[in-house]
Amino acid sequence: MTESSGSPHPLPPVALPGHAIVGILGGGQLGRMLALAGYPLGLRFRFLEPTADSPGGQMAEQIVAPYDDPDALRRFSDGLAVATYEFENVSVAAASQISARVPLYPPPAALAASQERIVEKTFFHMLEIPVPAFSAVESAEELNAAVERLGLPSVLKTRRFGYDGKGQRVLRNQKDVEAAWTEMGGEPLILERFVPFYRELSLIAARSRNGETVFYPLVENHHREGILRLSLAPAPRLTPALQGQAEEFARRILEELEYVGVLAIEFFQQGDRRRANEMAPRVHNSGHWTIEGAETSQFENHLRAILGMPLGSPKAFGFSAMVNLIGELPPLHRILQIPGAHLHLYGKQPRAARKIGHVTIRAISPEERHERLAQLQAIIGKTVE
Repeated sequence: MTESSGSPHPLPPVALPGHAIVGILGGGQLGRMLALAGYPLGLRFRFLEPTADSPGGQMAEQIVAPYDDPDALRRFSDGLAVATYEFENVSVAAASQISARVPLYPPPAALAASQERIVEKTFFHMLEIPVPAFSAVESAEELNAAVERLGLPSVLKTRRFGYDGKGQRVLRNQKDVEAAWTEMGGEPLILERFVPFYRELSLIAARSRNGETVFYPLVENHHREGILRLSLAPAPRLTPALQGQAEEFARRILEELEYVGVLAIEFFQQGDRRRANEMAPRVHNSGHWTIEGAETSQFENHLRAILGMPLGSPKAFGFSAMVNLIGELPPLHRILQIPGAHLHLYGKQPRAARKIGHVTIRAISPEERHERLAQLQAIIGKTVE
C-alpha cells in the first residue's frame, strides 16, 4: 500500500525552529486530531476559526474571526512555519492571501478543484477518472431538461457547501423533482445520475513536499441519513486490482495539482467498476481508524507531508472499524470494556446529527472485528453495519 516517488522539482523542507507553529484554518475535530498528532513531534498550533471554544481551540491558540477577515488572516499568518486547513470551504482568495505570507498546503488549486461540484467532476473527467453522468442546473427548465437527459432516479445537489447529507435530494419521480426545486432552487445545482452501487469505498493518500507518496488500504464506508456511520479497514474483499486502480486515480490527482498533504477520494463500486464521487483536500473522517489501526496515522502523515519530513508507513495493523458517535453519548465505561476499543471525544456539546466522537475497534481477524462491532452496537443501540 506504499509508494515512494521523487518529484522533478522537489520543494525543500520547511525550516523548523524549536516549537515551530503550524497554522490550521478551521477548528473542528479534524484540527484537534492534527494537533494531538503534532505535539509528539514538538510542534505548536494556531487555529483560525469563527466559532469560539472550538474543538481545536480547546487544544491550542485560536483566533476567533471569519476566514476572510484581512486583519485576522495577517495575525494568523504571523510567525507560522507552515499553514494548512481542516475545512475545505475556506475561500480560495483567503487561502491565496495566506500562501503569499507563509507556505500553505495543500495548494489553493486543490481547494478550487474540490469546492464546486461541476468543477470537481470536470476535473475528474479531464484526468480520465470515471464519474456518474452529471449536468449543471440553474433553473427549473434546466432541471427538467437534465432529468430528461439523465433519467430517474437521479441526485440533485448544491454545487457548494454540502456535507453529511446536507444539500442533496434523491429524485425518484416527477413529484420529487418539483419538491426539490421548490426547496433547493435559487442557487447553482448539479444533477447526477443515480449510481446503483454495490458499496462505497474511500482512499486516503499522502504526498510530501518532495513528491514521496503513500497510500492507505481502501476502506468500506456505511452511511445513514447522509452521515458516515461506519468504516471498515481494510475494506472486506479488497483485491490488489481494486487497490491498484484507486491508487492510480489518486496519483493522477496528486501529480496534476502538485499536491502536498493528505487527500481523500470517495468511490462508488459497481462490480469491477469504480466511479469517483468526490474528493476532500484534507484529513478525512474515513481515515480516523489510522490513529490506532495503522503504523502512521493520516494526521501525522499530513503534518510530515506539509513540513517536508519523511512519510511514515501506512501499513494497517490487523483489522479495524471506526464508528462515529452521532448526536448523543452512549455509556462510555461500557465502550471501554470492549477489547480493542479506543474512544475519541471531540469536546463538542451533543446535538442531533452532530459528530461528537468516534470509537475505533482493532482486531486480529475480520471475524473478531465483527464480534466486537456487535458488542458496540448493543451498547449504542443502533445498527452500525
